[in-house]
Amino acid sequence: MIRRRSLGRGLATLALPLPLAAPALGQGAQGGWPSRPITIVVPFPPGGSNDLLARPLAAKLQQALGGHPVVVENRGGAGGTVGAASVARGPADGHLLMWGHVGTLAVNPWMYPNNPYDVLRDFAPVALVATLPCLLVAHPSLGVSTTEDFVALAKSRPGAIEYGSAGNGSASHVTMASFCDAAGIELVHVPYRGNGQMLADLLAGRVRCSFAGAPVVLPAARDNRLTSLAVSSKEPTALVPGVVPAAKAVPGYEMVQWHGLVAPAATPPEVVARINAAVNGFLNDPEMTQRLAVEGAEPAPRSPEAFRSLIAAELERFKALVQRAGIRAE
Repeated sequence: MIRRRSLGRGLATLALPLPLAAPALGQGAQGGWPSRPITIVVPFPPGGSNDLLARPLAAKLQQALGGHPVVVENRGGAGGTVGAASVARGPADGHLLMWGHVGTLAVNPWMYPNNPYDVLRDFAPVALVATLPCLLVAHPSLGVSTTEDFVALAKSRPGAIEYGSAGNGSASHVTMASFCDAAGIELVHVPYRGNGQMLADLLAGRVRCSFAGAPVVLPAARDNRLTSLAVSSKEPTALVPGVVPAAKAVPGYEMVQWHGLVAPAATPPEVVARINAAVNGFLNDPEMTQRLAVEGAEPAPRSPEAFRSLIAAELERFKALVQRAGIRAE
């Protein structure tokens, strides 16, 4: 259970990959597609992790389509719901895509009572792109060095330890909320308007811990200004070497962010298949793998059907979590 002290709002991303290979399809113009620039809508302002991941992918997709223009357009607002709703209502001709993630596609529908889109009805999953683990860190003043120590301390002091997040519904919020739920501990949530101020307060000890995206907190952890306790992925990751999964202390726990491309629901299946094949064809290129790693992400090629299965499973998972943890937009 989590109690909350509100300092702001926000929404970002999270969750669990499914293994399935993508179909191999040829490239080149067929059936008149593409006939004009392809737009990838990022439903957040420029400069965030969604934007930073979408732009190199757009460049690689343009290259894979023989130089046909692929542009990124930022349409931020209401935790991603403004941009998502515009794509759901947009032309379904294969020239409009959205950079989707767990917040937009699995958390928002349960956080916003009047969410303006139905994820499974209004979107066609195109390609899962990447997964990102979060890193559980503590301020040294908390005096813990392992996840087991952290859980024991939290159980001995219920409702006394504050943790920071990038905002209500953000990756760091939902990851810690799910961890508390799984571990049976109670912390106090302090939401900020983004990771910058949250990290500043965490380093100053004004909040004592966070379960944030690895790139946000890893530099401070490497400098021993924060103590690394666990990663949120089921297995250890080379992105955060030497740090064990949280599941070692809380069996069964796993929460990994994911990002991918979706399109308006009526987009022709043959176009969806071609984009999926193009994306899967370059995700494991060294250049793309390195670019994803800069943002703490790992390539996760999947078929459209596997991506749909992931989204459906995550919708059910987060419906229960949002209700139990009392996560809501403010």
